[in-house]
Amino acid sequence: MAEDVDGERESGRAVLGRTLKFLREKAGKSLGQLADDTGYDKSYLSRLESGDRLSKVTVMEDLDGYYGAGDLLVRHWRAARLDAFKDQYKEYMGLEATARIMWLFSPGIPGLLQTEEFARGVLSGAQTTADGDEVVEEQVAARLGRQYLLRQKPEPEVRIVMDEFALRRPAARGKAWRDQLLHLETAALWPNVTLQVLPFSAGAHHHMTGSLTLLWQRDGSAVAYKEGNGCSRLIEDPDEVLRQRLSYDRLRDLAQSPSDSRTFIRDVVEEHRS
Repeated sequence: MAEDVDGERESGRAVLGRTLKFLREKAGKSLGQLADDTGYDKSYLSRLESGDRLSKVTVMEDLDGYYGAGDLLVRHWRAARLDAFKDQYKEYMGLEATARIMWLFSPGIPGLLQTEEFARGVLSGAQTTADGDEVVEEQVAARLGRQYLLRQKPEPEVRIVMDEFALRRPAARGKAWRDQLLHLETAALWPNVTLQVLPFSAGAHHHMTGSLTLLWQRDGSAVAYKEGNGCSRLIEDPDEVLRQRLSYDRLRDLAQSPSDSRTFIRDVVEEHRS
């Protein structure tokens, strides 16, 4: 948990960095020794401890194993990654992290199913500042970290309806796009993921300009989250959540079946290869 420091709440990233330093010093290791033992760059490890950099979750898994810390660093990392997002999105991500059922419609490749290189390419397009590369890496790490939810125990039940547009307009080139398509094909076979493609033949629909996510918690409570045109909205009113669920049901009814969707994705992979 973050602590109050001089009247201000300490960031999750600062707490993670402090924990990393504590574990290293408790183990009697210098940064140089830790770098030699783990294979991670010394300056990179230093920036993690100072809170200047957010790692990928796999780095925290490695260090948890190295220190024998269970999942302590991973749990701190989950809080730290929220620093990369705006306040309303942080609230949504907190609910996403504990959801038992997730329904999602996306006009593009959803972040939960993006490969690292694909995500990096998509996120790079919006960065124009001098420190853009570092900002991109922070966002890539945070986006990939959301995918950790799909393999946590117990696994959430996830249904994704994806517009055909996402498959017909490559947002990456060459190998990066091929790897992304293959990842979608693999994800469609995961036991806790149902993936459906909404074909162009379904015609115009009411979610063409943005995504819709519905989350159910263990106690049965539900929220909806809408994103599009640079705006986002977390919906908690039960009547409005019900309306969003019904709109999702209509989209799902127009989508191809899960088996037909897998065949569709496989055909797109073959078209790309040829």
